[in-house]
Amino acid sequence: MLALTTAIALTLTCSVTDGDTIRCGDERIRITGIDAPETRACRQGRQCVPGDGQASTRTMEAVVEGRELTIVRLGRDRYGRTLGVVYADGENVACAQLAAGQAYYVERWDNDGLVATDCPDLAARRTV
Repeated sequence: MLALTTAIALTLTCSVTDGDTIRCGDERIRITGIDAPETRACRQGRQCVPGDGQASTRTMEAVVEGRELTIVRLGRDRYGRTLGVVYADGENVACAQLAAGQAYYVERWDNDGLVATDCPDLAARRTV
């Protein structure tokens, strides 16, 4: 069980960067447990998930827009982004992306197994 101090409800405006990343003020937050299609071409030497990056971004916008976000911060990635599970009015946004077919579940990126706990059927069905 996570300590309550790790979850913070935000009242500031957040914007969507792509299907698995949001920005709240100066903080970039990488949604854990999922990988969404790239909005630009897949960089050489990288294995990217299939799909329409623009559609994934639009879906993420619809999920978070106008809703209170709660972020469970789990650390930082190599790019300095916060790794976190994000809830929009209590709904896990990674699960929403999986349900919409706009992301894939990646177990090794699911810090503390929170995405698999919140939506086990979707995680099992949308795995890479």
